[in-house]
Amino acid sequence: MAKIWVEAYGCSASFADSEMISGLIVNGGHTLAENQEESDLNLIVTCSVKDATATKMVHRIKESKSKPLIVAGCLPKAEQNTVKKFAENASLMGPNSIGKTLQIIETTLSGSKIVALDDTDLSKTGLPKVRLNPAVGIVEIASGCMSECTFCQTKLSKGDLKSYRVGDIVRQVETELADGCKEIWLSSTDNGCYGLDIETDLPSLVDHVSDIPQDFRIRVGMLNPMFMPRIRDGLLKSFENDKVFKFLHVPVQSGSDSVLNHMKRGHSVETFKNVVKKFRDKFGTFTISTDVIVGYPTETDDDFEKTISLLKETRPDIINHSRYSQRPGTDAAEMPQIDVSEIKRRSKKLFELVNEISFSNNKKWIGWEGLVLFDETSDGQIKGRNYAYKPIFVKEAVTIGQKNQVRIVDVTNHSLIGEVVS
Repeated sequence: MAKIWVEAYGCSASFADSEMISGLIVNGGHTLAENQEESDLNLIVTCSVKDATATKMVHRIKESKSKPLIVAGCLPKAEQNTVKKFAENASLMGPNSIGKTLQIIETTLSGSKIVALDDTDLSKTGLPKVRLNPAVGIVEIASGCMSECTFCQTKLSKGDLKSYRVGDIVRQVETELADGCKEIWLSSTDNGCYGLDIETDLPSLVDHVSDIPQDFRIRVGMLNPMFMPRIRDGLLKSFENDKVFKFLHVPVQSGSDSVLNHMKRGHSVETFKNVVKKFRDKFGTFTISTDVIVGYPTETDDDFEKTISLLKETRPDIINHSRYSQRPGTDAAEMPQIDVSEIKRRSKKLFELVNEISFSNNKKWIGWEGLVLFDETSDGQIKGRNYAYKPIFVKEAVTIGQKNQVRIVDVTNHSLIGEVVS
């Protein structure tokens, strides 16, 4: 049997895929290599959302091709020729083909190349896992999406929406909890459209998962504002459950309706404002996370200033901002592009605003005291989360999965600093 090195990049769905791939490897009689040096075969689960990310993936592919190599995930599906250019002999596996993992490994180890990019996995629930984090269970609830965003390759990689059935998801969550997980991430390309193809919706799923009679927390993953008018009131009710983190990731992308229309986002600026207001009005301290793209091809100075104004008005707790980059195969890649120096100028202005908003929002938490679940390792430190999913670090020694009463004594731009009180 072979030693297989597995590494993953990108969103939570990529890491969930890597856990399932590793589970299939172990169940198939192979072992997971401790490092790349001792491996017989390397397997990289890729992401291709941003140009910088894709560049990193290409670098890792080049470094890994000295041994039999499988490139999995979004990059080979969206940019097959790019992967072939840098690793001609690598086998390719799409994000919805991981059920073929063992077949692909055996073929690759025998010296042959196999391309498995068809969407063959009807559901990823119920597959074995080797968990990356003992405290966190990443549960995919769907594959693909219903959007047609002009800047995004995800649709090219994962296709149309395929929601997994509520009962299958609940059983998967129960398995994660039985394995010792304290936190469940409900994850997909876009949680907002979950269920539209099987006559259910996200609030119903959250309610069913919340009904599981164990002590755990639920993080609802990213959802497109486009679908919020349909599910907003249901989610407001679902989020009343103490198990659900008071956290939403709702990517607005721009503060200009003109840009949003060009992006084919399917929502308006007002839709985003409404979400922020409704959830904060109901829950008070509620963490809003959003994404903003700077320098989209049609973005004028006035459009950019509208984005600045929107962020000043709504003051999201987390603003993931990125410079627009051309992704092959997307509509926006064919448009006339904004000068790089102008994108840098706008990005710098946005960066300064993001830091100001984040620091100001975090300062409001000084003096807060409450229960914190320590759930992740970040830069060698163990990070915890409170009910609003705020990242918290403490000086005291803690372990993954531990819960403590913590008082917040200081903050940074990106996190809260606390001390354990019990």
